Amino acid sequence: MSGYISPQQPIQPQPPLQPVQPMAKEKKPLYKRVWFWIVLVVAVFVIAGIAGGGGTATESGKTSSTTQSQQATDTQNNEQKKQEDSVPPEYKSALRQADTYANAMHMSKAGLLKQLTSEYGGKFSQEAAQYAVDNVQTDWNANALAKAKSYQENMAMSPEAIRDQLTSEYGEQFTQEEADYAIQHLND
Repeated sequence: MSGYISPQQPIQPQPPLQPVQPMAKEKKPLYKRVWFWIVLVVAVFVIAGIAGGGGTATESGKTSSTTQSQQATDTQNNEQKKQEDSVPPEYKSALRQADTYANAMHMSKAGLLKQLTSEYGGKFSQEAAQYAVDNVQTDWNANALAKAKSYQENMAMSPEAIRDQLTSEYGEQFTQEEADYAIQHLND
């Protein structure tokens, strides 16, 4: 009777197996993502193509200008050239790179400064990077709006999630005012 189970001894059910929880994936910084470098390379080529090949432009309907306006323009150009000559080469390079990041990739001031000084980015000195951020010609509100529209279209994020991403220290690092502007004009 060794194989016989008596009715007094109920069969104990086996406990169900618990699913294995995957480990939380650590979020990589922006500059360590493959898509970031692909976008950066494409942006550099686009900017180089725009800057390098425009062909010749013809001036039509231009009348002769007055001597005073020509002299004023020459004076401004000379002053600007003197200012540019006094800027160290590292600062000029940082400014060129800042222009690419700010205007092609729509970065924030804080994000731009971090990228320019990063060991994985520009590796510029803090002073050169700050000069570039202070002197780059861009519209920070427009950059925030471009990023917000990208999040809305590509990631189907809600306006509040977009606002959080725009202002996060781990995200885009825009100011609260820039993020507010972006959310306000998101559907314009």
